[in-house]
Amino acid sequence: MPQPIPRMLQPLILTLARATDRQLARTIEYMKAENQLLRSRIDGPIRLKPQERRILLKYGLPLGAELKKIISIVRYETFRKWARAKPESRPRAKVGSPRTSDEIRALVVRLASETGWGVNRILGELKKLGIESLSRTTVRNILREHGLGTGPDRGKSTWDEWVKAHAETLWACDFFSKRVLTLRGIKTCYALAFIHLKTRRVIATPSTLKPTRAWSAFHAGWFLDRVRKLRLAPPEIVIRDGDGKYGAPFNQALRERGCRAKRIPPRSPNLNALVERWVKSVKVECLDHFVILGTDHFDHLVAEYLEHYHEERHHQGIGNRVIDANAPPLTIPGAIECHERLGGVLKSYRPQAA
Repeated sequence: MPQPIPRMLQPLILTLARATDRQLARTIEYMKAENQLLRSRIDGPIRLKPQERRILLKYGLPLGAELKKIISIVRYETFRKWARAKPESRPRAKVGSPRTSDEIRALVVRLASETGWGVNRILGELKKLGIESLSRTTVRNILREHGLGTGPDRGKSTWDEWVKAHAETLWACDFFSKRVLTLRGIKTCYALAFIHLKTRRVIATPSTLKPTRAWSAFHAGWFLDRVRKLRLAPPEIVIRDGDGKYGAPFNQALRERGCRAKRIPPRSPNLNALVERWVKSVKVECLDHFVILGTDHFDHLVAEYLEHYHEERHHQGIGNRVIDANAPPLTIPGAIECHERLGGVLKSYRPQAA
């Protein structure tokens, strides 16, 4: 059934129907000029409603390219864009339950991120907090939207997480060596360093030219005795690499004293990074500056470095603090002195004595 002509357009259509071709052209020119004058009085673009667009499309499409000569309310390109667009449909009414509030959604994400819990555990925690409006599907969808797993995190923890969880009673060890001059020529001198991962405290064994498995096993017990004398927490785990100088006797010596060795995979020094870094420090800051004459000289240099390391050197891993920070705070600006060890190889600064 044809649509009735709007009342406002009926006089115009009647006039056009009665006009001759010449009169029709004059009428169109007048209407175009009048339309332009009206538009000049309007501040800003004209915003048409969907229904108004449909009216213009209805009467403009039959004119084809001739519309270019008379269209003025919008550009001809805009009119063609309307014509190519799909007919607008009425918006669908929203169905289902209302959207969960942003605060509750943030809480769901927080619980999953901080705990690794699954959907059921999160639902139980929400009910405990008085939030009972969420369903399992809603919680699952929220987790998926944020890229979080919907099941509990039962996988193995990362190495960093494992280290942090055991840091209080976790130590790591590694051999370090240096070429020394002896009466029998140049030999390689070895020592074994243990580092406490939480405090960065280091215990180094006396050196040897023959680091056998029996020697390593003996100094495993020696290390545990040193920890007890320093009144530190008893070690539960000692991280080590696969060096053949350890062997089963080393592991057994630790196990008999209530401690166990944890061997890292081959070619993975990053898993033992703290003690590896200490080995580099003692060499670069101390040992590489000397021609070392035998094991006694080696032990003296290491002992001096350990005192400097514990009592005078700051450590980034513990907030730039000194491990044994016993020095009084500086109160007088400029009243400081340089303290030297090993002929000035190791330097530190402290308040000047009164």
